[in-house]
Amino acid sequence: MTSTLSSLSSPVHELQLPESPGGIRLDQALAAALPQYSRSRLAAWVKVGAVTVDGRSALPRTPVFGGERVRVIAETPPDERVLPESIALKVAWRDPHLFVIDKPAGLVVHPGAGNREHTLQNALLALDPALASVPRAGIVHRIDKDTSGLLVVARTLAAHTALVRMLADHDVHREYLALCVGAMTGGGTVDRPIGRHRTDRLKQAVRADGRDAITHYRIAERFAAHTLLRVQLETGRTHQIRVHLAHIGHPLVGDLLYGGRRQLTAGASAEQRAALAAFGRQALHAARLRFAHPVSGKPVVDVESPLPGDFTALLEALRQSGG
Repeated sequence: MTSTLSSLSSPVHELQLPESPGGIRLDQALAAALPQYSRSRLAAWVKVGAVTVDGRSALPRTPVFGGERVRVIAETPPDERVLPESIALKVAWRDPHLFVIDKPAGLVVHPGAGNREHTLQNALLALDPALASVPRAGIVHRIDKDTSGLLVVARTLAAHTALVRMLADHDVHREYLALCVGAMTGGGTVDRPIGRHRTDRLKQAVRADGRDAITHYRIAERFAAHTLLRVQLETGRTHQIRVHLAHIGHPLVGDLLYGGRRQLTAGASAEQRAALAAFGRQALHAARLRFAHPVSGKPVVDVESPLPGDFTALLEALRQSGG
């Protein structure tokens, strides 16, 4: 069983490890007990003495057999600390355990190396300072910078741990609206593994040695040279929708990284050409989140986000003949 204490500085986790016949490494046991943290982060805490086993320091490879009392001080290194920043956010749903944020296109979710500012994580810390005690300010999944729409944020450690597990178990329904290039004739499923592109480190690719990835799609609206899809994720790999749709020959409109060049029929109007030229991002919107409440189990949280103005304007232009 795990009990957790927290402060606004560094959360402290105190737990008793479950039985492990034959013994496993301490870092493996911690990764199973605290899935909200990466294994590398847990191993780093062990190495600097932030983890004790039965009151004594240990090494990541120290074997544990179950029943040991473990204390973890979950301190973020100074060079990785993210500061609050006043950035307006649209909160689509909230309670004491959760936020559902409706993210605008153009907002980065997590800070990156050398860039600790102007992200959703900075904005969340200003919205709710108590999020400083939750890993990554409560962010448990992400959408790309130029994708708009919904993502859930855990406001407590209990909610964070539960949501991480629910996402791993595919218990969070995530539906997207995606405008792709080409006239599709029907829906389907792409079940192909995804991994890092072999030569372009900015891209992901379908690879036999990649991680399992499953994307379901159905047609929402047809145009002459494009198709609007409702897409449901069963897994949550980086760039999954973008990679899978490109793989079947229908990349997202505006997704130049994966080949989503703007395509029009010969009879396209000037308005349609202008709308496509003005749409400066991939045409992807996280439209719906539905999941059981991670703490109470009920009620079911079910939130929908309307299409943003740029996406709506593009669809209206394509509804004219020749789109």
